[in-house]
Amino acid sequence: MNRKRFWAALFVFSLIGQIAWVVENMYFNVFIYNMFRASQSDIALMVQASAVAATLTTLFIGALSDRLGKRKAFITVGYILWGVSILCFAALRVDWIAALFPAAAQDLTKAMSIGVALVIVFDCVMTFFGSTANDACFNAWLTDSTDETNRGKAEGVNAMMPLMAILVVFGGTMWADVENPAHWTILFLIIGGIVLLSGILGFFLIDETGKREPSPDGYFRTLFYGFRPHVMRTNAKLYLSLLLFTVFGISIQVFMPYLILYYQVTLELPQYVLIMAPAIILAAVATAFYGRLYDRFGYQKTLLPALLVLLLGYAILYLFRAVPLVFIGSLLMMCGYLCGMAVFGARIRDCTPEGMAGRFQGLRIIGQVLIPGVIGPEIGKLVLRNAETVPNSDGTVSFIPNENIFLWAGIVLLPIIAFVVIRLVLNRKAEPHA
Repeated sequence: MNRKRFWAALFVFSLIGQIAWVVENMYFNVFIYNMFRASQSDIALMVQASAVAATLTTLFIGALSDRLGKRKAFITVGYILWGVSILCFAALRVDWIAALFPAAAQDLTKAMSIGVALVIVFDCVMTFFGSTANDACFNAWLTDSTDETNRGKAEGVNAMMPLMAILVVFGGTMWADVENPAHWTILFLIIGGIVLLSGILGFFLIDETGKREPSPDGYFRTLFYGFRPHVMRTNAKLYLSLLLFTVFGISIQVFMPYLILYYQVTLELPQYVLIMAPAIILAAVATAFYGRLYDRFGYQKTLLPALLVLLLGYAILYLFRAVPLVFIGSLLMMCGYLCGMAVFGARIRDCTPEGMAGRFQGLRIIGQVLIPGVIGPEIGKLVLRNAETVPNSDGTVSFIPNENIFLWAGIVLLPIIAFVVIRLVLNRKAEPHA
């Protein structure tokens, strides 16, 4: 494999894929909140539906890519269709919905409800193409293309991309008016176009990995391979890592759907990007270097510091609202989150049986997306069930997220920290007898 093209493909497809996911995971919530006055339940339902769509897609397409022994076609065509699906969001506007649905033209509440429903449906369609291209096949390709000598380094680059994507999207939208439908139309056209073009670029950048051979098993045997008891027993370390990763993801999803709304509405920081940009840059640099520490010190010794930093970030964001302390808390939260993602990502790739990355991507997405995406927002919704509300100019009301989302995110994180500490203590006690 051409190493220059490998690193170029890793950078392009990881970054652009994460830009698309940032728009979905962080800006769809803002979009549906501001354009269609979505409630806590609406936002939770959107995240949950998308999580289910991502999981089913990754299970079926990951197994299919293993069965066919192909990754490149799924990645390139998938990114093109992913871009097209994002372009479709440009059509979701209250005035256009009212024109298409006569009953909604005379009833603002009905128009808003139709808008919420369409956003959720479009989100699931977009997630299908995104998970095909990125979750199932790009991640399997990355596992195939790395080994024990460079996996931490590659995962460090891969894990810093969500923060880089946040910086790109935040920077590109910092002066935008989120109450203006035209802003959203332009955003979706730009992001959709970029994702589409990256798919075309993939035909020239991506090398099909040489180790990939079509699976001799039937499709459904490949699909359900990771759920067999003997496979679980044989790969116990992989499944334990996935379990811890799942709890980590639940913690993140308690607050993440409401993070931008918390900055904008609760803290009243319309230009929060000016505060967040330095934190994002510093966290991205830290994550890139942290992946190298995994290659040197291993899984448990690099996981615990990341979890403790994340917990400290939660504590500061829960306790304080002063801008300097919000900056520090956000920096620590982002560093802990992304470094934790890098460690878990490298560990899961290390524990994945060689040549079977596609059929295990479904299990990864269950731990990373499905369970956290269902349980995390549900916890967040319960935490915010009695949240204060604010009236809007059109007569509707919107909820105000509060700091309790960080408190409960920290509570969810505690069992993982306790488990890792116990394992480190037991391993240290066993060392003299080894």
